[in-house]
Amino acid sequence: MSAPTPEWFKHAVIYQIYPQSFCDSNGDGIGDLQGIISKLDYLESLHVNTLWLNPIFDSPFGDAGYDVRDYRQVAARYGTLDDLRELFREAHRRGMHVLLDLVPGHTSIEHPWFQAAVSAEKTPYDNYYMFTDGEEDDQRGYRFISGYGPRNGFFMTNFFYFQPALNYGFTECAPGCSWQLPVDAPDVQRVREEIRQIMKYWLDMGCDGFRVDMAASLVRGKENLAGVTALWREYSAWVRQNYPEAVLLSEWGYPKESINAGFDADFLLSMAGLNVIDLRKGYKELFRWEKYVSNTDELRPGSPRSFFCRESSGNTRSFSNELQDHILCTRGRGFVSIVTGSHDAHRIRKGRSLEDLKVAYTAIFSLPGVPVLYYGDEIGMRYLPQVGNVEGSYHRGGSRSPMQWTPGEKVGFSTAPLEKFYIMPDPDQDRPDVETQAAQPESLLNYTRALLELRHAHPALASEGEYRPLVSETADAPWVYERIGGGERFLVALNPAAVPHRVELPGHIALTSVFGYGEASFEHRSDGVTELILGPVSARIWREG
Repeated sequence: MSAPTPEWFKHAVIYQIYPQSFCDSNGDGIGDLQGIISKLDYLESLHVNTLWLNPIFDSPFGDAGYDVRDYRQVAARYGTLDDLRELFREAHRRGMHVLLDLVPGHTSIEHPWFQAAVSAEKTPYDNYYMFTDGEEDDQRGYRFISGYGPRNGFFMTNFFYFQPALNYGFTECAPGCSWQLPVDAPDVQRVREEIRQIMKYWLDMGCDGFRVDMAASLVRGKENLAGVTALWREYSAWVRQNYPEAVLLSEWGYPKESINAGFDADFLLSMAGLNVIDLRKGYKELFRWEKYVSNTDELRPGSPRSFFCRESSGNTRSFSNELQDHILCTRGRGFVSIVTGSHDAHRIRKGRSLEDLKVAYTAIFSLPGVPVLYYGDEIGMRYLPQVGNVEGSYHRGGSRSPMQWTPGEKVGFSTAPLEKFYIMPDPDQDRPDVETQAAQPESLLNYTRALLELRHAHPALASEGEYRPLVSETADAPWVYERIGGGERFLVALNPAAVPHRVELPGHIALTSVFGYGEASFEHRSDGVTELILGPVSARIWREG
């Protein structure tokens, strides 16, 4: 097992940046590294302290950079290696850390390894990928592509046809399938070493760690969990020994497994689309999180509404129990990571008002673990269904529109003509923006800033503080819980519904309100019970004493 998580990560609040949509510094309509550097003071004022950048490596951009052509080069659209070095320096100067998005499961078909492997000649890279050569077509249910390149046979792909899967071996090779290699095969070990050297390259440059794409999917076979756990334990032990301040954040979806494999944190969300785990019941009823972080509250046949909507009927108990289970299994070794959204899902704003988001954020940023704020969620950017497919985004493109910095049709994102924008901005004239909300004391932006500042100021509200549910029912009830740590105790109460609610708490409670939105009050009864009265769409945090 690896050494404990670095101290700085215990206090992390991560901000996810989709680079091509964040800030364009050179007027070509695509966000870049210098654009990110220009906004570091803003990010510091938001009280986030860790940046996660979606892939910035050289790519043909069939899947927005998740089809890597060269792991050791920055894509020209984003700038240069020197620009990235400057970003690392400037972030570190502000006490911030930067995580790159590592894509170890597949490459682009344009990667030199694959171009060599798919040639008609024998090369050292032939087994870097999984090919069923010649007439051998027993593919055992995996996804394969044929008809590309001179090599006769099929190659395994992970997602799109142009993302051939790298070969991490099989825990058990099926009879008659010579294309399946064991995890200790020399060529498989070469692939593993290539990824280790790629991590070394960026860590030596100043990167503070990686968010790992599809982390649980690398090893194949009946006992793939054991195989992938062994793989990441080896990688994480190497990272901790050689780069003790670096971290690994996994896209795995089940912290009890991923942190046991050596990761420092994992997204607690559904990865059902990758057949890693079943849809997590708790999150579905909390936010209606479907594949990845699909934060919608639309009523679909057979699906419950979200807890965080005004017609609240979702279940906080199943989520609370699940959260506690993961915390107990990972305490002292790593963290659950709860996110507002991501590049793979509808924005959390969909179907919600800015006031609704204040209630949801009060929960997300007062729960244990390492939270993630998706760019633009701090101002309540909308999901834009009209965007359509941009570089393989399909339905996901609506969550990847340009960051809205200022009023005006170009939203302060770029000086380029609109027709050159990577994605067109939100056309709605009342779209939110940073400049306007910064000047409004009651805005979602300033609410988020103050909430994150409160989290940083009190260990009880941060990653390692104890979580203790007081009211967590099956439907149509507030959610009330305690956070305890550092000699302090906080009470958090949430009512996203459009109607007021009363809940009973044992004993007379002496609390001081320190943060919140909406109306909330206490009534002390003669029978020793305290009634908490929560107004419609309200959230409140109190400190004991």
